[in-house]
Amino acid sequence: MRDGVKLFTSVYIPTDKGEKHPILITRTPYSCAPYGAYKFDETYWNSYKKNYAREGYIVIKQDVRGRWMSEGSFVNVRPFKAVKKAGEIDEASDAYDTIDWLIKNLENNNGNVGVFGVSYPGFYSTMAAASNHPALKAVSPQAPVTNWFIGDDFHHNGAFFQMDAFDFYSALGSGFGQPHPKPTAIPANNVGYPIHDNYHFYLSTGTLSNLTKLLGDSVAFWKDLMSHPNYDTFWKARDARIATSNLKPAMLWVGGLFDAEDNWGAWNAYKAAEENNKEKDFNKLVMGPWYHGQWANSNGTHLGNVEFGSNTSTWYQQNIEVPFFNYYLKGKGDISKIKEANIFITGANEWREFPQWPPAEKQDKALYLHDNGKLSWTPPTSANGVSNYMSDPSKPVPYTEDVHFNRSRNYMTDDQRFASRRPDVLVFQTDTLNEAVTVAGNVVADLITSISTTDADFVVKLIDVFPDYLSYTPVDIYSDKDPENKYPMGGYQMLVHGEIFRGRFRKSYEKPEAFTPGKIDEVKYKLGDIAHMFKKGHRIMIQIQSSWFPLADRNPQNFVDIYHAKESDFQKATINIFHNKTRSSKIILPIIK
Repeated sequence: MRDGVKLFTSVYIPTDKGEKHPILITRTPYSCAPYGAYKFDETYWNSYKKNYAREGYIVIKQDVRGRWMSEGSFVNVRPFKAVKKAGEIDEASDAYDTIDWLIKNLENNNGNVGVFGVSYPGFYSTMAAASNHPALKAVSPQAPVTNWFIGDDFHHNGAFFQMDAFDFYSALGSGFGQPHPKPTAIPANNVGYPIHDNYHFYLSTGTLSNLTKLLGDSVAFWKDLMSHPNYDTFWKARDARIATSNLKPAMLWVGGLFDAEDNWGAWNAYKAAEENNKEKDFNKLVMGPWYHGQWANSNGTHLGNVEFGSNTSTWYQQNIEVPFFNYYLKGKGDISKIKEANIFITGANEWREFPQWPPAEKQDKALYLHDNGKLSWTPPTSANGVSNYMSDPSKPVPYTEDVHFNRSRNYMTDDQRFASRRPDVLVFQTDTLNEAVTVAGNVVADLITSISTTDADFVVKLIDVFPDYLSYTPVDIYSDKDPENKYPMGGYQMLVHGEIFRGRFRKSYEKPEAFTPGKIDEVKYKLGDIAHMFKKGHRIMIQIQSSWFPLADRNPQNFVDIYHAKESDFQKATINIFHNKTRSSKIILPIIK
């Protein structure tokens, strides 16, 4: 690199010397192992990536600065610097220097470079695009880490996603965040868990301070998480959308509708790139019905119990990604099938193409909460309509009914009947739909509330209630369900999308504000983008609760520093949700025909 630091880079070179080859790069903090000459990454022939080998790409994997076999100091979501002083570096400059070295030192390269990666490597793809190296022709950030306070991985609307964060820095990330004094191919030790039941483990551990004690003192970024409870300059500098202001390469943003880790990033990084590059020819979006990275797998037929009617992953690989890189890096093929927004509509189970996202034709329509658990397009007329529940931090609402150890990816489409039976979950639903309702765009929750304490979280879930008599026939030949037999889905309450909001941020993420007990207030927030058809004969359901455990940490329901709260800070809260003619809580759906 320009400052003398060396980054470890694995290079897979075609043996064919008869033509010049394009370069395709993935920069990763997760290791480019296996290390050593003639030790090969099997994903290049055990997945769709073999297409790139067949096409004669020079395939590159690189350990980013300060990770694994690379030198230097690692910085989580290192801030982008649009203007760098002499000697300054960021991930964009490391990408630039990598590209520059490769095209000047690898024989038989054709001078065209592409970059892609999923999740954290998606973040590095965004940064590579911002490098604007003249040889960089095409970039595909996929489920890119974009903003770790608003919507990706570790926070959603200011609520701390403790399970993913603790798991990442203690176990899943192979000791991710541990000190890196010198290059190494040996993973750091994991903290481990004394209890293999995540609900029990997090509830018995109690406060976030106790998690900090378990993790120890060596993980610097965990300390950062605990030290920056609000959307301050630390978090703003780490918003990857800052890097989208002047993008020269062709961009293909990819994500999953049911991505439990980085659903927010793909939608919102695309929108930022669109806004910041109005004259750009190719800035496209693909969103399929996928869990995190499922589009790169061989099987995209279903998630959990919900079927999609076809293998959506192979369709994407064959019709979108491989043609994209072939066109821009080899001058081969046709990209006319890749529209501006290529979106899979679940429920309808079909791909649709839109000239912009959100769709220009969408109409925002309010679904109003009513007495007796009713949900209607007409505003309430009752004078005193209100529903309430007691939120008890000692008995938080689980995010799934399963008892398990690792966070489930299937919860994104899980049956919500287990939650609808709890007294601390409000349930509202429409009558049976006489015609299909297709929702495409950002869903907004607008709650009129009062609480008995000074803080609370709000979880709103948009649910598709299936008819009482319904069965599926699996299309997945690898499924453990017998493809000859239908399996029952009658009354299934499919989670279409859910999102949490930390109430103290209802007016500002920068300056949280306590509730006044008993005072009526508004909590209005975006649940996020969805693309789903509620079919004729189904119902639309809304569930409202104040915990989503242990997915998100427990709010003490007391306006204190949650990251350093004591057990004595936690208290029960009565949550009122108003739905009458003067105070009408509602969910705003972007509807298309």
